[in-house]
Amino acid sequence: MSNVWSEAGINLNVVLPELLMVIFAMLVMVADMVTRGDQTGGKPVLPWLALAGVVVTGIVCALQWAGPIETFQNMAVNDHFALSLRLIVLVATGLAILISAGYIQTVNRQTGEYYTLLLLCAAGMMAMGSATDLIVVFLALEVFSLGLYILTGLHRRNPRSSEAAMKYFLLGAFASAFFVYGAALVYGAAGSTQYSVIAQAIADGRADMSLLYPGIALLLVGFGFKVSLAPFHMWTPDVYQGAPTPVTAFMSVGTKAAAFAALIRVFLVALPATQASWGWVLAILAIITMTLGNLAALRQTSLKRMLAYSSIAHAGYVLVGLAAGNPAGADAALFYLFTYAFMNIGAFAVIMILERADENDALQQRAAGLAQRWPMLALVMAIFMLSLSGVPPLAGFFGKLLVFKAAVDGGWAWLAVIGMLNSAIGAYYYLRVTVAMYFDQPTAETLTERRSWGALNLGIGLAAVFTVAIGLYPGLWTGLLQAGWAGW
Repeated sequence: MSNVWSEAGINLNVVLPELLMVIFAMLVMVADMVTRGDQTGGKPVLPWLALAGVVVTGIVCALQWAGPIETFQNMAVNDHFALSLRLIVLVATGLAILISAGYIQTVNRQTGEYYTLLLLCAAGMMAMGSATDLIVVFLALEVFSLGLYILTGLHRRNPRSSEAAMKYFLLGAFASAFFVYGAALVYGAAGSTQYSVIAQAIADGRADMSLLYPGIALLLVGFGFKVSLAPFHMWTPDVYQGAPTPVTAFMSVGTKAAAFAALIRVFLVALPATQASWGWVLAILAIITMTLGNLAALRQTSLKRMLAYSSIAHAGYVLVGLAAGNPAGADAALFYLFTYAFMNIGAFAVIMILERADENDALQQRAAGLAQRWPMLALVMAIFMLSLSGVPPLAGFFGKLLVFKAAVDGGWAWLAVIGMLNSAIGAYYYLRVTVAMYFDQPTAETLTERRSWGALNLGIGLAAVFTVAIGLYPGLWTGLLQAGWAGW
């Protein structure tokens, strides 16, 4: 049987991490059926079982790191780039599980479906990084998108959550249609949906460029929606604000990492010969995205909406590094997304503590004078805010440094300058929160109660520690992710 599978190109080792996540998702469903809830309605075994799935999958990925590059019917590849993306998604999933334990049953008593969907979404996100065929990208895209539509509307008693789910679903359907139409045009131009065949057809002059360029444009629209590029960002503030906060935290990192990984493979593997065209498009989108995201964030009083527009701006920063179309830009993007996972999920976790029950959001007044009442909470929030703004020596500084350096090395110095100016604008609204915590006096809106969720505190602590550690020892992490790119 193994020989038959080998001849057919079926190598399950390539998709083993995704299979493990699916298996543990099914185990969570079984455990949900056979276990009883506690007095709060939660089932304590479920988050730890889901977290065990993340840990086991992470161990398998670590064991595969030194192994050979393997393919699955030329539609997926298990290389260091795919493993790097899986690492980012697993970090996001693990932190999301930790900050959800003790919280999610206050939103929906059916906690089993939450952790199941979380693992299934993670499986789809990981498949995006290993896909080398547009059909596989679409399937992976739909797997995690459908799960996120449900997770966004999980707070059924909150009209804002239901509204967010509906908006996300409708706009997501349009984005999927754009992607499929783009893939069809690329297939018509090159005669295949496999990246290597597309690249060869372009290099040989066999591709129909009148179909290829519209196809690239439509693919970019589909990816732009998922990573919140302007002008495809309209859904982001409302969905981020309406979704349960742990879902928002997971979505803000996992979706962005998966879609950027797929975008990198498509443009740098299948379409490198057309970089002169799409490089300028990415540069223009980066400028619009950074500027719009930062300017809109300046006006927000809601912390979740502020971080939503911040997420849009960060997508623009990643594009700065990718516009040059070189391997250094891809390395920088991976490192940026890795650091973003810790500091952004950590910031959303603090918002979970600041928000009132059933409020599903927190205004900035809730953080006023926080250092006087909860100094440790203010300290970790300050770490996340400073890192997001790019203050050294925290992780966010080196993430921005690498993407800007990749742009400069690729001949796009002017784009890096615009990125740095936007980063300075973004620092204002991040520092505004920090100043309010340490220099404003507590008000009636300031947080007074403290939720004692051990797993949540652990998740915040891990995010803060890694945000600092990555900044203090950036070479360790950049070397890891650069090795991933070199093995591609």
